[in-house]
Amino acid sequence: MSSQKSSENDPITPEIVEAEGKDTKSAGPAVELEERILKLEAEKEELRKTMVHRQADYENFRKRVERERHEESRRAIGHLIQQLLPVLDAFERALAAHDDPGYAEYRKGFELIYKQLWESLEKQGLERIDAMGKTFDPHMHQAIERVETDEHADGAVMEVLQPGYLFHTRVLRPATVRVAAAPAAASHKRAN
Repeated sequence: MSSQKSSENDPITPEIVEAEGKDTKSAGPAVELEERILKLEAEKEELRKTMVHRQADYENFRKRVERERHEESRRAIGHLIQQLLPVLDAFERALAAHDDPGYAEYRKGFELIYKQLWESLEKQGLERIDAMGKTFDPHMHQAIERVETDEHADGAVMEVLQPGYLFHTRVLRPATVRVAAAPAAASHKRAN
C-alpha cells in the first residue's frame, strides 16, 4: 500500500511523462547534429592543413624545377663557351702575330670582332683567370714546367702560356703556366 500511496502522492501526470519523452527525443537529434558539426569541422581543418601542405610542396617543386632549369641552361652555356675557347685563343694569336702596318685595317677588324665576342661571353659569366705573378694554385693553374730563378718568388707563376677561364666562379679551363722555383743552391742552403 505504501507503494500505492507514493504513486498516488507523486504529482507525475501523463502530460509530464510525455513532455519528458519529447525533451529526450528532441535532445537526441540536437546532440547528433552537434557531433556531426564537430566532425565536419575537424574534417575541414584536416583538409585545410592538407591543402596548405600540398601548396607548400607545389611551391618547393616549382622552385626546384626552376632552379634545375636554370642550372641546365648554365651548363649548356658553359659547354658552348668551352668549345669557343680555342676560337678566343686563335684570335689572340692572330692579333699578336700581325704587327705589320700593311695589316692595320685587318687588325682593326679582328680586334673589333674579338672585342664583341669577348664582351658577349663575359655577359654570360666568363672571366679570365688572372694568373701572372700569383702563387701557383693547382685548382686554377696547370703547371707544365718549374723554372729555377731568383727573379720570382718560389711557387709564383712567372709565365702564362695559355689563359685560363672561370665560368660563374667555376674553373672552365685552368691557366697553363710556368712556375718559378728557387735555385737548387739557395734551397740547399735553406735546408742546412
